[in-house]
Amino acid sequence: MTGTVYLVGAGPGDAGLITVRGRDLVARADVVIYDRLVGAEILDWCRADSEKIFVGKEAGRHSMTQDEINALIVEKALQGKEVCRLKGGDPFVFGRGGEEALFCLQHNVPFEIVPGVTSAIAAPAYAGIPVTHRGAATSFAVVTGHTKDDDSPPENLPVADTLICLMGVRALPKIVAALLARGESPDKPVALVRWGTTENQQVVTGTLSTIEDEVERAQLKPPALIVIGDVVNLREQLGWFDNRPLWGQTIIVTRAREQASSLVSGLRERGARVIQCPTIRVEDYEYDLFEHTLQYCHLFNWVVFTSVNGVEKFWEKADCDGRLFVNTQIAAIGPATAQALKNRGLIADFVPKSSISESVAEELIGRSQKDAHFLIIRALESREVIENKLREAGREVEVLPVYQTVPDNSQAVLAKSEIEAGRVQWITFTSSSTVQNFVDAIGAEFIAANRDKFRVACIGPITAKTAEQLNIRPDAIAENASVEALVKVMVDSVR
Repeated sequence: MTGTVYLVGAGPGDAGLITVRGRDLVARADVVIYDRLVGAEILDWCRADSEKIFVGKEAGRHSMTQDEINALIVEKALQGKEVCRLKGGDPFVFGRGGEEALFCLQHNVPFEIVPGVTSAIAAPAYAGIPVTHRGAATSFAVVTGHTKDDDSPPENLPVADTLICLMGVRALPKIVAALLARGESPDKPVALVRWGTTENQQVVTGTLSTIEDEVERAQLKPPALIVIGDVVNLREQLGWFDNRPLWGQTIIVTRAREQASSLVSGLRERGARVIQCPTIRVEDYEYDLFEHTLQYCHLFNWVVFTSVNGVEKFWEKADCDGRLFVNTQIAAIGPATAQALKNRGLIADFVPKSSISESVAEELIGRSQKDAHFLIIRALESREVIENKLREAGREVEVLPVYQTVPDNSQAVLAKSEIEAGRVQWITFTSSSTVQNFVDAIGAEFIAANRDKFRVACIGPITAKTAEQLNIRPDAIAENASVEALVKVMVDSVR
């Protein structure tokens, strides 16, 4: 059977701006054929076994011609595969989606169009420039910045209150000359937005008479779009994306990818550029007594989940529901762990005020009977503070390891190059193991030689103590061992 081709608009760059329909198609496609301007995060949604093919283009350099792309799309569909043709912005706004759809039609390949958010509107919005505004602009026009064969703009630029030129950086002098020649004021406001909606966004403003010099001074290169009109003046009041507290800060996150999503999103929402450099990786652990322990879960007085990973891995292995704990009290260390349980229909009976192991143990002792029986669900190599203190207090304790963490140095080269170039402002540590593994991955001598180039933020006093012992003095320590507190301490330090 012939597969279906989905021409999907990936949006302007921010992965959060793709449509729900588009995200679902990326996640299920057999083949994903993607452009240069598609955000890297979006490709993380692809199936592990899907085929991913880059067909990006930039001025003067194409990985494939358009004819070759058309042929590839149809070839994969005729093999019976579901094809997601992932295009930056919207497929029908200078995305050549119409050509690809017609080629599918000519070869009797079924297709579907999934619109996307075009950069023509999104990039100005993230720069604080509304394309229309009462009293300033009641119309806008979107044009290509170059014609088919060269870097010249269309011969007759449209007349509108706001003119938006896509792919027009190289044609900027000709665009300016054409507008001045038809009588536009030299003082008409102009903005160029590069990599709009992304952490690399750059905005240059000026007027028709000054913008070429401003672009040259900023060394601004493609990809960028041009906005011409009085609405550009509103950027000074409405600029929000690049006014967030961590804008301009590059932060290395050393937490395992499986655990890092809340930290990464929290930093990005506040404007940071995030480099994920996990120093540990979460892997399954097959415990011989897992099934045996599972049979007797209802006999424990307390079941303690120590992490989100513990919740997720337990559920993967147990394939059960909340009835397993019908006679048991449940403790969740940290609000994120409690939320992970809630997502599975369980409300934790107890969430300690602190996530520090010593404090957790004291609180559990205070809430339990002398002969209480505890089951602690955790990683294989976790600190044993909680169980040791419970045993010292006369409680019976069994440990159920459901996953293990192993060192991961796959991003060490990237981290070293970014640090050495002076592009990193912060490195975050969320556990003692992330500190130790980071030092092992990039080297104590390298850290010492470059220590003045970055600051260090630790999630709590135990992690901070490990950093001190490894000669990485923390510059900021979260008030409590939570992701929210870690983000807050960095925000507060740059205000």
